[in-house]
Amino acid sequence: MIDLYTWPTPNGHKIHIMLEETGLPYCVHPVDIGAGDQFKPEFLKISPNNKMPAMIDSDGPDGKPMSMFESGAMLLYLASKTGKFLPENMRERWATLQWLMFQMGGVGPMLGQAHHFLAYAPEKIPYAMQRYSKEANRLYGVMDRRLAESKFIACGEYTIADMAIMPWLRSYKRQDVNMDEYPHVRKWFDGIAARPAVQRGLAVLAERRKPLMDDKAKEMLFGATQYQKR
Repeated sequence: MIDLYTWPTPNGHKIHIMLEETGLPYCVHPVDIGAGDQFKPEFLKISPNNKMPAMIDSDGPDGKPMSMFESGAMLLYLASKTGKFLPENMRERWATLQWLMFQMGGVGPMLGQAHHFLAYAPEKIPYAMQRYSKEANRLYGVMDRRLAESKFIACGEYTIADMAIMPWLRSYKRQDVNMDEYPHVRKWFDGIAARPAVQRGLAVLAERRKPLMDDKAKEMLFGATQYQKR
């Protein structure tokens, strides 16, 4: 059994989707990041960077419980555990890993900054807004060129790289992106979104997601609380 500590965010959705695609049994434990659950001592024991998602696999590699944090590492762990969605062919495997790193190092951080400065920052900073809007569109361009030549982002089959990227593109409007300008991304996105397991994964805790954050939530996510010494 996988005990999954998560919230309905793009990084959480990656793991929801992977678990649904593999069919592994899992139990969801909500981590309300707007309420500060990510700072609780019991959560920090499995996620020392106070970020969700995190998980505990009761049947780890040696038969003992194994805890994991960092969504990219969790995807690799689950792929290794199940033998699914990470190709055995070494050329395709390395292609999958490089596009997973592209998400972890580029898509996630840069689109996250676009969300922040375009929607959540307490003051409008034109330089930052333009910087991350342009970077978001640049990344969409990279993906569009790739998907013009490949059915899936890494290779000819659906992999953890697709699962990692797709949830981040659901909020393209908040990233100041016109999806119609990236037709290959649009076609790929719609195809992934139509998968039943993806739909189930995106539905996990969906009723708990709040479209607008109050002052307390903003403090927990962006304020001084996250910088306190623990």
